Amino acid sequence: MSIPARRSRTFVSLSLLALGEALAQPNPPPPQAPAPNLLAEGGNSQGYDMAPETRLEVVEAAVAAIPSPLPPGPFQPTWDSLKANYRVPAWFNDAKFGIFMHWGLYAVPAHHNEWYEKHMYGTAGISQWHVATFGPHEKFGYKDFIPLFTCEKFDAQAWAALFQKSGARFVIPTAQHHDNFALWDSQVTPFNSKKMGPKRDLIGELEKAVRAQGMKFGVSNHGIENFQFINPPAALLAELKAKQADLFDPKWAAFYNVADRSEAALKRFLVDWYERNVELIEKYQPDMLWFDNGVDIRYLDPLKLRIAAHYYNRAAQWGRDVSLSTKKAAYSPTDKNTGTIGSIIDFEKVGGRSPSGIRTGAWQVDDPIGSTWGYTTGMKISDAGALIGRLIDTVSKNGTYLLNISPKPDGTIPQDQQDVLLAIGRWLEVNGEAIYGTHSWTKFGEGSRGQAGPYHRFTVKGDTLYVILIGQPSSFDVTISSLVHAPLLNNKVTQVSLLGGPSELEFTHDATGLKVKLPSTLPGLYAYTLKISGLKMNPPTATPDGNPLTPTR
Repeated sequence: MSIPARRSRTFVSLSLLALGEALAQPNPPPPQAPAPNLLAEGGNSQGYDMAPETRLEVVEAAVAAIPSPLPPGPFQPTWDSLKANYRVPAWFNDAKFGIFMHWGLYAVPAHHNEWYEKHMYGTAGISQWHVATFGPHEKFGYKDFIPLFTCEKFDAQAWAALFQKSGARFVIPTAQHHDNFALWDSQVTPFNSKKMGPKRDLIGELEKAVRAQGMKFGVSNHGIENFQFINPPAALLAELKAKQADLFDPKWAAFYNVADRSEAALKRFLVDWYERNVELIEKYQPDMLWFDNGVDIRYLDPLKLRIAAHYYNRAAQWGRDVSLSTKKAAYSPTDKNTGTIGSIIDFEKVGGRSPSGIRTGAWQVDDPIGSTWGYTTGMKISDAGALIGRLIDTVSKNGTYLLNISPKPDGTIPQDQQDVLLAIGRWLEVNGEAIYGTHSWTKFGEGSRGQAGPYHRFTVKGDTLYVILIGQPSSFDVTISSLVHAPLLNNKVTQVSLLGGPSELEFTHDATGLKVKLPSTLPGLYAYTLKISGLKMNPPTATPDGNPLTPTR
């Protein structure tokens, strides 16, 4: 009993001493607000970040085993060659708005999210839901969703017409998600939509329909994340292995990549992944090839460089300007995304990892239309006004907005998603002049969402400044405080018009800013665009390699 007592007194004495020392110190500075994420400059995450866990030697062995020859052309699989020859496509700098999508087997259970395959084997609550809904894993595994992915109502022409009406300039469907199921007619893998499920070349049908509507067409491939995507608990793993069922069924071993995770198996997997990309390139000549986080890790560089050289040499033969698009520092040997070589940087979600300020160069942000990326039962769809606000905000910062939709397994796009796309299209019909082919001004805007009255975002085309008023004006008088008249700079506004409205609005321009009187009736909904003439604007903020110049506000 005496020892604990002495320990207690010692602890109290030390605590009092520490308290006295703390009180003797000056007051600590107040916590500082986090620095604004102006450029969203960043690198690859620590750890594997969904990439296959391996070594450079295994990747190099896979590259050496690739059967597809590298097409002749100026691009070699080196950073120097990529840097010397790559240029951001002009069409991308002008497009500003595209459609992305998550569509695949995960839309059949329509539960939790598009990572259903991972969760049904590894997350207790979702695994239990799966068993209660479909049966035990040994009887009904993820592979058993393939026959239920029927796409019987899929109409590529109707989809493409909808995308065109939405105002999108390019479309990127998921060719393959983390689950390793290919949505195209593949000779590389038997696990594809032409041989199984819908028995249709979904990517091929979309490619023809989208291009017939005058839009650019790309594909996304998330498949490299499949090798270690499924990680069941030990008990389930042992049960399925003992029964040679589902994950361990020899007929499906190459689909799941669970039964054999040896280095030899990974080498085969990497070659297979490469060959699938070559097949997509050769069959569909995509204007953009988009990769998710799984390609970020540096030891995959030899494989990624080989893909880039193949793609860009083929595009040179086609006479087409194309680009890879990747996240973080996937194509940046400096490990910072401001040093990207041969790829357009993509950020995930507006307000998430995307720039909070102007980022010159070329970049895009993929953003979901609803509460999940893939279709789920009861998913909540964002209001059209909110999405239009994100589009405007992204473009004002020099970015491109890539809106993800979530089709159903029968091949339909839910009506609430269609309604949102059509609303965006109606807004762009009036205001698209302030979006397409524009670039950022010297500042991206005034105010922010949630303030009283509209907040403003700026875009530029030539010597025209567009001021987009987001939200419903509380009065007919609007002040743009950033547009202070400075006679010595000869920056006098000569004309103000409203897109979709009067070509001449009353205004005054003085040392306090530009004051504009709006008409009593405004065109459309959500946001309204003032077209300002008479000022000398900054030059375009695109860069040949897509990397930013310097951060601005």
